[in-house]
Amino acid sequence: MTPPGSYQELTELLRSRLPKLAGGQLRIAHLVLADPEGTAFRGIAEAARLAEVHESSISRLAGSLGLSGYPAIMELCRAWLAEQAQLARRADSAGQQPPGGVLSATLEQEQGNLARTFGRLDRAAWLRAVALLAGAPGVAVLGLRDSAAVAVLFAQRLGRVRHGVRRLGQSLVDELPELSEQEVLVAVSVRRYAADTVRAAEYAKERGNPVVALTDNAASPLADQADAALYAETAGVGGYRSLTALCALAQALAGETGLRCGNRDADDDVAKTFGFFHD
Repeated sequence: MTPPGSYQELTELLRSRLPKLAGGQLRIAHLVLADPEGTAFRGIAEAARLAEVHESSISRLAGSLGLSGYPAIMELCRAWLAEQAQLARRADSAGQQPPGGVLSATLEQEQGNLARTFGRLDRAAWLRAVALLAGAPGVAVLGLRDSAAVAVLFAQRLGRVRHGVRRLGQSLVDELPELSEQEVLVAVSVRRYAADTVRAAEYAKERGNPVVALTDNAASPLADQADAALYAETAGVGGYRSLTALCALAQALAGETGLRCGNRDADDDVAKTFGFFHD
């Protein structure tokens, strides 16, 4: 077989094999998919320890992918990391004095998150998501805990450019059976993934409803249920996950769906009528 020539090709190959992998091999695949930065510099002994497997298991998985060994996986991850670093440098305005401390660390982290998110975006998955959201009779949006904020933002922005958008999360046991035929479920979750969001995506897929996932990496349990999965970088400063890039991705998705629908963010006539905005 032809070995993957890039980290993107490696992720596509691994994702296609996830349903057939079990035990240690599955843990190795998840490690590579979820943490390419770590994999780029993590030796085989440490990788084996984290995946709780023997080093020979990692070598066998690499060989089954057409690669010469684990160092080849590391090299693909390093090449990907170099590409993302270049994108981040391009995104850095570099003309202003950084504020210092946590502010500087956050600025640098978020610039990198945004550059990597949009730099690695799968164009085919993006176009599938836009087509589904623009053509569906309705869209149901679900995000819980921290991801609820992203779901609220996305539902609000998408509701401005098309009709039939609603949020779920008050009572899923009542809301999910009400999914209409071909209504799209947009599931939003990042590690640690909300179990109810994953179960809702599984339920929608079993019913035949299209699923669009906004999540953090190809090892996400939402990716397996999605007709289109879009990934955002969520590394944060101080031990917290960042939702900045995920929010930006959600806004861009709503905006492009509006263009597909022929609506560039229609004015809210009701808000105007009630004088909601102070102009």
